[in-house]
Amino acid sequence: MAKKSRVSNFRVAIIDHVGEFKTAAILTPVFMIGEVVMEMVIPLLMSSIIDKGVNAGNMGHIVSVGIWMLVAASAGLLFGLGGAFFGARASTGLARNLRRAEFEKIQQFSFANIDHFGGSGLITRLTTDVTNIQNAFQMILRIGFRAPVSLLIAIALAFFISPRLTGIYFIVVVFLSIFLVFVLRRASGYFREVFSRYDDLNASVQENISAIRVVKSFVREEHENDKFRKAVGNLYQVFVRAEKLVVSNMPVMMGSIYTCILLLSWFGAKMITAGDLTTGQLMSLLAYCMTILMNLMMVSILFVMFTMSEASMDRIAEVLKEEITLTNPENPDMVVPDGSIRFEHVMFSYNENAEKPVLDDINLEIRAGETIGIIGGTGSSKSSLVNLIPRLYDVTGGAVYVGGKDVRRYDLDTLRREVAVVLQANVLFSGTVLENLRWGDPDATDEECMEACRLACADEFVRNLPEGYHTHIEQGGTNVSGGQRQRLCIARALLKKPKVLILDDSTSAVDTATDAKIQAAFREKIPDTTRLIIAQRISSVEHADRIIVLEEGRVDGVGTHEELLRTNEIYRDVYESQIKGSGDFDKGGED
Repeated sequence: MAKKSRVSNFRVAIIDHVGEFKTAAILTPVFMIGEVVMEMVIPLLMSSIIDKGVNAGNMGHIVSVGIWMLVAASAGLLFGLGGAFFGARASTGLARNLRRAEFEKIQQFSFANIDHFGGSGLITRLTTDVTNIQNAFQMILRIGFRAPVSLLIAIALAFFISPRLTGIYFIVVVFLSIFLVFVLRRASGYFREVFSRYDDLNASVQENISAIRVVKSFVREEHENDKFRKAVGNLYQVFVRAEKLVVSNMPVMMGSIYTCILLLSWFGAKMITAGDLTTGQLMSLLAYCMTILMNLMMVSILFVMFTMSEASMDRIAEVLKEEITLTNPENPDMVVPDGSIRFEHVMFSYNENAEKPVLDDINLEIRAGETIGIIGGTGSSKSSLVNLIPRLYDVTGGAVYVGGKDVRRYDLDTLRREVAVVLQANVLFSGTVLENLRWGDPDATDEECMEACRLACADEFVRNLPEGYHTHIEQGGTNVSGGQRQRLCIARALLKKPKVLILDDSTSAVDTATDAKIQAAFREKIPDTTRLIIAQRISSVEHADRIIVLEEGRVDGVGTHEELLRTNEIYRDVYESQIKGSGDFDKGGED
């Protein structure tokens, strides 16, 4: 079973993604074998020069054979250059195709798929793991064909010169092969552990860089340094254990080479004295000895590379073979009729084995064009509720309907184009303001972008930026404030012209006056769009057509602001704490 899995992963991670570089992958070993043949010819020619040229005093023979040696060396050089060129082309092409395939697969992942791997794990698979595969593939194409062929040809030619002395090679090769298998079997487990440590290291770096402002504001640099040193130290320790095993191969290998040379010299000298071997033949045997043992060393390095890359290959194959949890149905619906929403006995859990569902028996009906407020404490599952509408997750029980149809019947792209979500911590990307806005509609005109900004109360501050709508936004929107970032994200969502607009606490960083202006603009300019507003402030939802109160994943109450003040204790407590108690800061509470 494990062998089948390895073969399957090799096919998925390598064979299926060589693609247009198959020709280069085939030509590489052809050129490497050509280089080997030229290298093997040279000791034979050298033997002829010594025996028939130097010993016989035949200068003409030395010159003619020397010319052939030069031709063989030049041809070997050209073959070697060709192998290096095509090997680099094939391996870098494979790496490009693998990264592209992984990234495209990740784009199809649901949130559940991404949660399964983790962000840092996916980054490692796209970078370190692919680089390991690239290096190993190049080694396989070049050394993987060159070394065994060179080894076999050298042994065959040595056997042709002296079958008796060739037995020394066999003994040494068998001994080194057994030792190599022993070392690599023990090292492979360590190399597999290395990549999980890489995930931990990447997670530490990613978390630190993304939250560097928080780190500095709490003066936690030393704490983060300690975390990073620990992650690097763990990686170092595992690598050292693996490398100790691998490098133990080198002294054993070199000792075997010198032993082989001594034995050949000793027995070869005796055979020369007895007339059973010529000096030139002994020189050729010594050259083949170095060739055999150096190629065996290259094979050992190849096995080390393959052992390291095997773990990477498995990790990449995991991504490429991952079953996507959210897929399109057969013959999906391509039109969302309107923005009406219905939750029918909806149950939802992030984990199938969870003891308690996140959402428990939710029944709601929302008419197209309604403005619905959603209120609830932290952990009441407000975001989980609205995430089911654009099918970011699938329900575990019941059904969610948009436009009168189960969301699982729609084409995913079609559904998500008609349901715009603005999160509290929405992200802006590096590029100009206009480029960020056009994520909502790539074909939007400048005037349409400006109109969306006016609706989101963003136009004024954008015009005050150094280059207005052409101002460059840093990655993540770090050069604008939290409130400005939220308003740009709202404008971006409005450019989609959605049938359903979900604002998930997305005005938390703006003052209540601006919040009120945004809500008024929505009511006036997009009356047919269904609006769901998740908020912590009563002032953000009190003018909604209806307000839903959530408590621990269940609907605790539904009604207008006035109705809930009379009938719902949770809503009344929140209202009193914000308005009558400590005061709403933006409305001028007490100092």
